[in-house]
Amino acid sequence: MRILNALLVLGLSACMSSSVAAGPLPDPVADVPLAKAPGTETAVFAGGCFWGVEAVFDNVKGVSKAVSGYSGGTLASPSYEQVSSGTTGHAESVSVTYDPSKVTYGQLLKVFFAVAHNPTELNRQGPDTGTQYRSAIFYANPEQQRVAQAYIAQLQAAKAFRQPIVTEVVALKVFYPAEGYHQNYLVHNPYQPYIVINDLPKLAALKKELPALYSGK
Repeated sequence: MRILNALLVLGLSACMSSSVAAGPLPDPVADVPLAKAPGTETAVFAGGCFWGVEAVFDNVKGVSKAVSGYSGGTLASPSYEQVSSGTTGHAESVSVTYDPSKVTYGQLLKVFFAVAHNPTELNRQGPDTGTQYRSAIFYANPEQQRVAQAYIAQLQAAKAFRQPIVTEVVALKVFYPAEGYHQNYLVHNPYQPYIVINDLPKLAALKKELPALYSGK
């Protein structure tokens, strides 16, 4: 644990030095209020390699489960190799199951834009290139669509990022869970170089920049 904490500190330094945001992101003006009773809802996001995106959302308060998978394409039940070819139309995605009485969809969007990925990179994310690594929000209902589009417009108007946001907002058709070895990848491989360089900084940023949303699992 001591080593992992040290890696998180190193990751935070890397994340801060390469931040693409002009400053702390604002809360969404248009959001869904917290539900009065516990429940279960799902949000699906794509932001590059799903390992880091999954790890971030798995450490957000109110999230019970984050699953790596594939969305946005036409091939049924694709494999990782098929998606990696860039020919299926699918993006590496993460399905986030959350309790709307503990965290709002808008708060999840803030996590997505602030620390889970870089929304200004087109068809790539860090060292990974191709449409399978594109930035996308797959909305499950009109309410999610409304909040997502409004937040992007809010961030663009505020010039929250140094470059334009390229995130797609498209309807969710289907989500295919990825192979078992991709699930909880960061937890099982915390010292893998890709994880240390690209994904631990995201967890460190979540803890520092959005402490009220950090669960610290």
